Amino acid sequence: MIRSVLTMPIHFKCRSRLYPRSSVERFPVPDDKVAWSTEFKEYKPPIYTSPSIRGQSWADPDIDETNFKPKWNSIDENVNRESYTGSYEVVNGYPLNPVGRTGICGRGVLGRWGPNHAADPVVTRWKYNETDIQKKPILQFIAIKRRDTGEWALPGGMVDPGEKVAATAIREFQEEALNALEASDEIKNVWKQKFEHFFSNGNKIYSGYVDDPRNTDNAWMETVAYNFHDETGSIVSALQLQAGDDAVGVQWVDITQDLNLYASHKDIVNAVYTKHRS
Repeated sequence: MIRSVLTMPIHFKCRSRLYPRSSVERFPVPDDKVAWSTEFKEYKPPIYTSPSIRGQSWADPDIDETNFKPKWNSIDENVNRESYTGSYEVVNGYPLNPVGRTGICGRGVLGRWGPNHAADPVVTRWKYNETDIQKKPILQFIAIKRRDTGEWALPGGMVDPGEKVAATAIREFQEEALNALEASDEIKNVWKQKFEHFFSNGNKIYSGYVDDPRNTDNAWMETVAYNFHDETGSIVSALQLQAGDDAVGVQWVDITQDLNLYASHKDIVNAVYTKHRS
């Protein structure tokens, strides 16, 4: 598993001025004040939890509700509250972001207090230059264009309670990149036969913290990324890509140095590139 490539001693995207999908401004956090171990007496972040997530079946209730007593750093019934970064601190009943300050407290638009677990599939193939066979092939991956930010990203999503992470990666790929939610049963049966072996041989690339703009001091994104590589191009190259669910676009993308992706997805894709080139 490649992990050191993605190790981030500091986060950046979750310290942008405006919190996503809101008009709430974060408290400015300079680079040298991110770590909780660094004194920052002036730090007074706003508290924000989006009204859109309150009362949702997939979301936690507020911590000050008397009947809500989560088991931090453990499997809490069917909710995974463990972090890939190790044991996180809990202060005054609230979990603390393991990387440091973000300029905002609460849950923001994230459903869970503490770690919010996702899975990201990196589906790759080689693109050969037909006019110059002497050139090395280009590694490509399937990217979706997010509806909320307009950025290109991996077609991943949240792990459902009790769901295996690898299963999430496969499900999200089909929903985001193939519009599986609107596909007929006949098409789904074709996919099942075609994908059964391909998606059973994924390689775990990364598991850990994600520098996601939705992160707060008390809620943050973590992911497990798997690479599913079509070496011969016979499995996924002929797929009819169709954006679905939370995506507004989907396409094969060349992995280049100037690639710009959502959150920490570029680091994950670069790790996949390094693996295949080595």
